[in-house]
Amino acid sequence: MPLPHFLILILAVVLTAALSLWLAAKAGVPLAVLGIGALLAAGLVRLMARVE
Repeated sequence: MPLPHFLILILAVVLTAALSLWLAAKAGVPLAVLGIGALLAAGLVRLMARVE
């Protein structure tokens, strides 16, 4: 992957994370609840992607 594409990808991820945190804070969602939700979602995606 060329360096400019990689840097744009990183920038997009950082901006999306910042927007998600800002929207959650604006909606009054506690940071701990947001973190637990993210961990549960990651675990669910991991279980669905398992290849045995």
